[in-house]
Amino acid sequence: MPSPSDANAPRQRLTDLRNGLLRLHKVLLESERAAYDRDIQRITSSSQFLELVLHDPWFAWLRELSQFVVWIDERLDAEEPADAAEANLAIKQARALLSPAEDGTGFGKNYFSALQRDPNVVLAHGEMMQVFAQLAS
Repeated sequence: MPSPSDANAPRQRLTDLRNGLLRLHKVLLESERAAYDRDIQRITSSSQFLELVLHDPWFAWLRELSQFVVWIDERLDAEEPADAAEANLAIKQARALLSPAEDGTGFGKNYFSALQRDPNVVLAHGEMMQVFAQLAS
């Protein structure tokens, strides 16, 4: 019979994954805001920024990461707890999503660009790789 800590392990792994992804997402939002301020126009309020994040094509690539975090939140709130296979699949999907691709499209290409221009994104990526390493052990 599995111990209660074994039953909670997939949930804890999903929580750790979620928290790491949220930290990275925050840094990516800050980076994109700075780039938008520099290249397009100055963002003058939090409400303007939220509107841009939700609707402007500049920020569209980040929605894939946002939606993935929401999916994890929904699994954490579900009545039926996630099992080890589901946690492993989520981690695998997150690793695939966070694969920068210079010649790629969508998230991977934009993520590559963010890594090239912003050292804070590089540091956040490194922290996320540490999260993945801890989740693998």
